[in-house]
Amino acid sequence: MKREVGRTTRDLRRHNRTSVLTRLYLHGPASRFDLLRATGLSSATVSNVVTDLVAEGLVAEAGLLDSDGGRPRTLLEVRPGYAQVVGVDIGETHVQVGLFDWTLATLATATYPMDEGRPDPAVLAGLVTAGIEEVTARAGADPAELLGVGVGVPGTVLPDGLVHAPTLGWSGEPFDALLRPHVAAPLHLDNCARTLGQAEMWRGAGRGAQRAIVALLAVGVGAAVATGSPGGVTSTTSEWGHTVVAAGGAPCRCGSHGCLEAYVGADAILEHYESLPGAQELTAAGTERRLAELIAAAGAPGPAADTVRRTAEYLGIGIANLINLLSPDRVILSGWAGAAMGPAMLPAVRDAMRRHTLDYMAAGTVLEMGRLGPEAVALGAATLPVHELLTAGGRARTASGT
Repeated sequence: MKREVGRTTRDLRRHNRTSVLTRLYLHGPASRFDLLRATGLSSATVSNVVTDLVAEGLVAEAGLLDSDGGRPRTLLEVRPGYAQVVGVDIGETHVQVGLFDWTLATLATATYPMDEGRPDPAVLAGLVTAGIEEVTARAGADPAELLGVGVGVPGTVLPDGLVHAPTLGWSGEPFDALLRPHVAAPLHLDNCARTLGQAEMWRGAGRGAQRAIVALLAVGVGAAVATGSPGGVTSTTSEWGHTVVAAGGAPCRCGSHGCLEAYVGADAILEHYESLPGAQELTAAGTERRLAELIAAAGAPGPAADTVRRTAEYLGIGIANLINLLSPDRVILSGWAGAAMGPAMLPAVRDAMRRHTLDYMAAGTVLEMGRLGPEAVALGAATLPVHELLTAGGRARTASGT
């Protein structure tokens, strides 16, 4: 019985710390009175939790807030210097490693192009470890003192660490086991669309949304459904890229036909353009540069402009399907291909979305670009160790799991 009471007491303390710390982390500076109202905890509990968090260096005072007729209230905020995290984007065209403080401000990044197609997992693991060494050295950080390393992969991570990533040609690859011996900090792997959705809700275009869909456009196509609440964010992924938008349509690498990815994935866009009569040869090397060259050419009438219009139409249809199913209040276009194509075709995507969505649902949904910049996916991966810290009430674990 004593053991059960002790465990319950520890759980309650963790819950209280998580409530206060998450409120400060996600919503910014607040007074003790604000925390009391937001968390529903007692004044004594809030005071005790804040005292502990300040003593441990997670939280600091941030000045005074004037109040009507009373003493000014002390504002509290999370302290950026408490910890640093690394986020890793395992893309289909590059590996990007970012070093961030735990509030997700960028400190250093390193990007490594990679052979497209079916990259060797061991080679990519070597790029990740090299990237961690590079960004920590540039910032003067100790890799062993990191809060954690988050890795976003374009696929599914099973509980045993095996990764299924069709866009990389991986089926049950032990990527976790390849990385773990070379990473001194706690290691986290997850789907990159899910972590990107979490980051957009925390720090990007999804802030304040009740339900946002974050579309990650690259060689592959993914989507995360992120739901906000006073206690935090829940982000889950869907195989949006393999929903059918044209029965019996273009072949998809998944083996089906007519999948959305077969129309709006970067490789599919380039292949369609090159199949058109009169298409000029793209001279740039690599998928990212070739897509940028196509978009630049779309400013004039011709096959490039026709390709962008076609892509916008199918993307709008895919987004409309999500809206009709899930009724989000926000849809966010992200990923490197989304960032490259979005400005050129956003009006056309909005038009197609509205034509294929029920009127009252379209009226309640905003479509916009992501706001996290070129390191968005790496930043999303960095939310993994931060999320664990918040869930644990600010109690960081070690690389050994303790």
